[in-house]
Amino acid sequence: MLSGKLIHAFLIASSFAIAAPAIAQEPDCKDPQTQSDMTICAGRDYQAADKNLNASYSKVRERLADDEPGRKALLEAQRAWIKFRDAECAFSTMGTEGGSIQPMLKAMCLTELTEQRTQQLDAHATCEEGDVTCS
Repeated sequence: MLSGKLIHAFLIASSFAIAAPAIAQEPDCKDPQTQSDMTICAGRDYQAADKNLNASYSKVRERLADDEPGRKALLEAQRAWIKFRDAECAFSTMGTEGGSIQPMLKAMCLTELTEQRTQQLDAHATCEEGDVTCS
């Protein structure tokens, strides 16, 4: 998931660059007061969502341990989804290009789509044997 990791690194770097003066104090993510804090908190939310996604992806791969075509199809689907997610978030935040709010909005978009994908993967991981609606 290279592109996701690159976006994650960008978000973290952006967060620290924006929040450089406030690094000494941790933001209160339950009630962030500045744009810098909101951006840092959104980046943390995305990081947590990405961690959950990777765990769910691993569960589906484990379920497909003896199904090489299924594992290959899962990998192809995940790569395509990452491209979609990144393009969708770039598109949906393009109106804020260059603004201080853009990194936060991009992180929020990434979080939302990542959480949706995690739910999809979780459904695949817990699919009942014989259910023809899932692999």
